[in-house]
Amino acid sequence: MAAFRKRGNKWEYRASYKDPFTQEYKVKSKGGFSTKKEAQMAAADAEKQIAEGLETTEGNISLSFYLNNWLVEYKKETVRKNTYDLHERNVRNHILPYFKNISLVDVKPIMYQKFLNHLTNQDYSKRTVEIIHGTMYNAMEKALVLGKLKKNPCRGATISNRNAKEDTGLKYMRSEDVPSFLQTAFKYNYIYYIFFKVLIESGMRKGEAAALQWTDIDLKENRISITKSLDFQADSEEGLFGDTKTYNSKREIVMSQSIMNELRDHKKWQNNNKLTLNDIYKHDLNLVFCRIDGNYLPKSTLFNAFKRILKQAELQQLPIHSLRHTHAVMLLESGSSMKFIQDRLGHGSMAITADVYSHVSDRLSKESIEEYEKYVSLFLK
Repeated sequence: MAAFRKRGNKWEYRASYKDPFTQEYKVKSKGGFSTKKEAQMAAADAEKQIAEGLETTEGNISLSFYLNNWLVEYKKETVRKNTYDLHERNVRNHILPYFKNISLVDVKPIMYQKFLNHLTNQDYSKRTVEIIHGTMYNAMEKALVLGKLKKNPCRGATISNRNAKEDTGLKYMRSEDVPSFLQTAFKYNYIYYIFFKVLIESGMRKGEAAALQWTDIDLKENRISITKSLDFQADSEEGLFGDTKTYNSKREIVMSQSIMNELRDHKKWQNNNKLTLNDIYKHDLNLVFCRIDGNYLPKSTLFNAFKRILKQAELQQLPIHSLRHTHAVMLLESGSSMKFIQDRLGHGSMAITADVYSHVSDRLSKESIEEYEKYVSLFLK
């Protein structure tokens, strides 16, 4: 039973309960209510949540209460930060605003299908709807395991193709366009030149490159260790470095001597900035690719710079991620195996690599056999 007291002009409730694990008595309290009735209603809801917890099988809990606890108990600390953040955003920005205060057991298949259709009608791409659906489906499957539901309302749901993006194939920069791109980038801004050049020569994701610290660079052995990714949306420096996209993304790659020589020169250039700016410089971040003052490169400036450089070089507009594909295609053109490319890009399996780049490999094979036929025809006339 909750107790109530008035503190000044506001009411407060205090609900006592016994922790089932520690057997200790605890108190949940909250104040700031204008009337005692408001405090009583809030206390009743708090007591209900305490009584139900996550282990009840009655299922008479709100969808909001279940999803928020699902995130904390079954996703946080068990999946990578980027994955958790994605689930949390889906719950906060899409699922709960639509379903609001509905009970978990009251989410029905037809209702859920209307939710997916609503997302499509809001002009979200098919891929975005699929990702949001993945969060809800995952949460409902866990509710089945916990005995809170008898059926997953997400099973059998369909996602409209109305907003499906046309598959325009793999986007990458042609090898013959790379020199023009880099020359233009150098004239545009040295910082972006060195960043984009390393992406082209390493196949790293932009977040992986942006998170590189000098402790990750072995200038003697020409190696780069990829162990983290920059969280461009971090609220503080403490949360700036996140996990790589997958566990397989953590890797060590060997770089060419020429690019490592450029990184040596880049370090000297950066050291001059440190000496000039002194206390203003962000020494603690120790970033390889950063602004003049040592701070990280914002995603928006990278996107804008890349777009402008392509325009100035009179090249087709591409996403920054295309530089990762560009590196892979250049490896294929040089004769590298799919296995080597898989390890270098940090793919979980060769099947992923082959699926992404098979048509490029097929094109190269066709070009090779055509050259072979031209050569053989000289002797078989």
